[in-house]
Amino acid sequence: MTLLVVLTVLDIVLLIAGLACYLFWVGSLLARIATNLEECAETVRTINGHAALIVPGVTHINRTGAVVAGALPLLYGMAEDIVRAAPAPAATVARPASGTRRSRLHDAVGFAPR
Repeated sequence: MTLLVVLTVLDIVLLIAGLACYLFWVGSLLARIATNLEECAETVRTINGHAALIVPGVTHINRTGAVVAGALPLLYGMAEDIVRAAPAPAATVARPASGTRRSRLHDAVGFAPR
């Protein structure tokens, strides 16, 4: 009977010691996470400070972008009119007097164009 009591007490002591070690480990992890979150919060405050200076410029850029986006259909229509009015392309393509050069990049990778 005394052996059973001693082993039970020893089991309880080992359980409490294991729980204490686990709680110490979890506490150190949480302390590290808290330190990292503190640094992140400071970084976010710095970014907010920088962004506050940029916001008026961004609103101006967005306003200008909206004007340009509104003008795109008109510009597209004008470009189509220019293309329609352009003369038909010549039948032959102008080639340089020295001839065309062949790229050696294809040889490097083993590609043979047709």
